[in-house]
Amino acid sequence: MVARAMAPLPPDVRLTNAVASLIYTLVVLGLLAAAAQWASRLPLFALRVISVEGEIERSTPVQLRNEAVPQLRGNFFTLDLQSAREAFEALPWVRQAVLHRVFPNRLEVRLLEHRAAAIWDGGEEGGDRLVSTQGEIFEANVGDVEDEGLPVFEGPEDGAARMLGMHARLAPVFEPLGGIRRLKLSARGSWSVEVGGGGSGSGAAHVELGRGNDVDVAARSERFVRTLAQVTAHYERPLQYADLRHKDGYVVKLKGISTTLPATAAKKSK
Repeated sequence: MVARAMAPLPPDVRLTNAVASLIYTLVVLGLLAAAAQWASRLPLFALRVISVEGEIERSTPVQLRNEAVPQLRGNFFTLDLQSAREAFEALPWVRQAVLHRVFPNRLEVRLLEHRAAAIWDGGEEGGDRLVSTQGEIFEANVGDVEDEGLPVFEGPEDGAARMLGMHARLAPVFEPLGGIRRLKLSARGSWSVEVGGGGSGSGAAHVELGRGNDVDVAARSERFVRTLAQVTAHYERPLQYADLRHKDGYVVKLKGISTTLPATAAKKSK
């Protein structure tokens, strides 16, 4: 008996079988998607626990509960992690938020807060802003750090990181004069500081440091502080103003000492 080879199916039959298989596959996928969507809406997957971790000092549980949590929308499956992260990072002291889902109804949040290094003076319309230890300007309540003795920075906003580095370099230099209260960088790149004044009750003193790279400005400041003690000791007066923008020296003004001639002396000299 000789086996006969089966004749190939006509093209229209093959097409019909392919369309039927495709429809069957689409129906199965649709049913699975509908089932998954139905299951995802079950109360079992509603977010019931939101745990917050990290080195948190400024962000209070009340603030997190009242300002960030109400912004969360959806359940374990439908929650938009990007939007949720932005809700936590919108809090004043939060620098970064990392979120993870934990099956079936838990959200873990890890927060990284800013650490304030200085108060940022943005002028009358600058608002309450601070400079972080990373050199970033961020909005926060300055009243939270008023008792910490932070210096005030004033300058172009894109120079905050450079100012933080300069402050770290100059802080030990001006410590004998009471420390830096204010550090300013002008639009033309000239530095100036307001220091404690060199003694109790002497008030603040303004020092113009001039332009230059960080090393040159620091060296100029070191020479000034090192020799200033001789001047203040001689006149027994605290510093009020100094200008270091001179090539071979500096100009100082001491409190209580004036170079203005008295009225009678001025008349005699004419």
